[in-house]
Parts: sequence; structure tokens; C-alpha cells
Amino acid sequence: MSTILIKSPTIVNENKIFVADVLVKDGFIVQIDAQIDVKADQEINAEGLHLFPGFIDDQVHFREPGLTHKGNIYTESRAAVAGGITSFMEMPNTVPNTLTQKLLADKYKIASENALANYSFYMGASNDNLEEVLRTDVNNVCGIKVFMGSSTGNMLVDNPRTLENLFERSPMLIATHCEDEATIKKNLDYYKYLLGEEIPIGLHPKIRSEEACYLSSSMAVKLAKRHNTRLHILHISTEKETHLFSNSVPLDQKRITAEACIHHLWFTENDYKTLGNLIKWNPAIKTTQDRDGILKALLDDSIDVVATDHAPHTIDEKTKSYMQAPSGGPLVQHALPALLELYHQGKISLEKIVEKMAHNVAICFQIEKRGYIREGYWADLVLADLNKPWKVAKVNLLYKCNWSPFEGVVFQSKIEKTIVSGNLVYDNGEIIEGKNGKRLSFIR
Repeated sequence: MSTILIKSPTIVNENKIFVADVLVKDGFIVQIDAQIDVKADQEINAEGLHLFPGFIDDQVHFREPGLTHKGNIYTESRAAVAGGITSFMEMPNTVPNTLTQKLLADKYKIASENALANYSFYMGASNDNLEEVLRTDVNNVCGIKVFMGSSTGNMLVDNPRTLENLFERSPMLIATHCEDEATIKKNLDYYKYLLGEEIPIGLHPKIRSEEACYLSSSMAVKLAKRHNTRLHILHISTEKETHLFSNSVPLDQKRITAEACIHHLWFTENDYKTLGNLIKWNPAIKTTQDRDGILKALLDDSIDVVATDHAPHTIDEKTKSYMQAPSGGPLVQHALPALLELYHQGKISLEKIVEKMAHNVAICFQIEKRGYIREGYWADLVLADLNKPWKVAKVNLLYKCNWSPFEGVVFQSKIEKTIVSGNLVYDNGEIIEGKNGKRLSFIR
């Protein structure tokens, strides 16, 4: 039996901020009290530090199997816990695509042996694997991923009958990437006609446009309403899309929810001039109005959760021409520091950050005993110093790809310690090996 006693942290949890001690035993939080006087295997003096529930990232691409030159479950989960992310949900566009129950089970086996954070994996949908999708265990898998826009391999679902069947018959949450492929192709063909293959990165948000996003997102919403599907739309990138979502009912009663990503809350199209393909994501980073509109929707609860869409590529791949460079970038190590920077700028509260990155993810996905600092819950915990500036540099990156769009940025807040399922796995810049995360379970 192992115990950890955290003394005098400032706890941010369930819309409250207060000082208390927290006792962890055998993986679980067993006591929260003003003063706990017991002898523990490890005592942490957390006076002056903030204690958050472990953050849950509902959208990452850790690249294993098949693309491990970019990252793998071990390397990227190390970066995640260094950034205060204690649980992740990983996407199916690996190689091969996760389109069968066998391939899904293979990924769970890899994670059980290598993930430092808690984990779950999406089952992937294609135009021709509906029956396989319907075999997915609702209590042990986070959801079904549908790419309603181009993706790796055979994962673009553009057959109207397939989409109708998926939305009608899915027994669990469907998470969608929404961009209209025909609109993107039309825009790309137009700029290729004008410019040939030498298209500048600044046109990325014109090619993967507001129209492409809204057409696809609105279609997904219509399908979900028609079939009463549990729909979760990922990485909203336009202000216009935010009006598709409601804040009129409590989150646990919503059938349609939405996610914002760190890069769409931080960067704008003006940053392409300096960062180029390093901030090439799908959907594209767009205007200042879009960034501000997404934050507004997050604050008024039209958008429900924040994630990273962590998707590493090598620097050689990202420094190719616009047409050749892949979309995506590494974010899990810097998502929480970036949000805390928005807190320092007066744009979001600590309580709202915890709500959007922990509580609400647990509610949306019906995760069992995680996402809160509560007695009887798994001890997924993060200690941060909100007044300890540090600069992002290659020397402190843990991503396998060894680059970040935040390089050179000075964050005011630093992650000090991360506890995953009761085990201290990150401590003042050091990864503590030997204790793996747990498979997430769901109450459905």
C-alpha cells in the first residue's frame, strides 16, 4: 500500500478555490480536509502551489503504430504528463487505420505496456466497416471517430448512406472532424490555377475555409438531431460554427457537444508570417475574430471542452513547401501553460480552465471516477506554480519530434508535479519511470 500526503495546496475544483490537505492511498483520493495528520510514504509540501484535477485530453494523435518516427505512445505520454495531462484519448488514423476490433485491441496492449498517462482509443469509421464499428464496447472505449473531411488512409466517410447508418445506429458517442471535402477541393483547385504548386501558407485558411467547416459541422448537427445521436464535434475553428451549439441545458443533458483546441484559442492567421507550416493544422487557424469568437463560446458554455489535437510531425516534414507539408503539431506539453497564460491575461478563470479540461471531459464521455478532486476518485492530480516564469526551448521539450510552435514563448506558470492514478510520474522537470497509466472506463 502506498500513500501520498499533499499539504496545503490551493485547490481549484468544482468552481471553488480553497486550501486543504489531500491524502492519496492505493491510487485513490481517500481524504480531503483542512488538516490531515497522518504519516504517509511521501509527503509533498504544496504551500503556494495550485492543485488541479488531472487534465483529460479528448483528442491526440500519438502516431503508434506505423508512424513512430514522429512520436509514439511512450514518448508523447511522457510529454503529456509533463504538461499536466493525466489521461488521453487517441485517434484511429494510425497505420494501419484502427478500423477493426483486433487493431483497436492491439493499441490498448501497446498502451498498457508503455503509456505513462491513463488512456483510451477511438474506434475508427470508414465507408465500409459499419458492422465492425457497432461491435465496439461502450464501457471500455471512449467513442467512434468519423472523419467528415480528408484523413490518412481509408478514413474519409463521405457516403451519405453510411453517415445516416452511423448516426442512426451508433450506441455511443460519435466524434467528428468536420470539413467539407468538395469545398476544400474547389478552393485548392482555384489557387492551383492561379499559382500552380507554389501556394503560400497564408492561403491555408482560405482553402480550408469557414464555408468548408460550417457546411460539414451543420450537416453533422442535422444528422445528430434527426437520429438523436450523441455527437461531439472536434476542433471548432470558426466563430460562425459556435452558433450551432447551445448552452440552454446542463452539459449532462446535451446530445450535441463541441470542443475547442489550444491552437485555435492562441494563434491567428497573422502568425503564419512568422511560424509558417509549424501552425498548419486541419481545420486551419483562421482570423482574430474566429479566435475571439471561439473563446467567447467557451466562456458562455456553448463550447464544452478544450483539447490539443496533438499531432506531431518531424521538422523535416513541416519545413517542406505548403503543398507537401503535413498538417498538425505537438501541443500536449504546453496546453495547460498556454491556458494559464490566458488566465494571467484576464481572459479566463482558473475555475473555467479546470471545468473545460477536466470536469466537462469526464461528463461528456461519462468517464468513471476521474476529472475531479473528490474522495473515492482516482488520484489524477497536477501541482502548478502560477508565478514561475520559464521559456519554451528545445532543451526542455519532451516531444519525440523535438520542436514546438511555442518555442521562445515565456509562460508565467510551470507544472511542478503530476500524479497519475496515484503514482507520482513527473516531478520538477523529471519523468519518474516505472508506473504506467490505467485504461479509462466509462459509465454508459
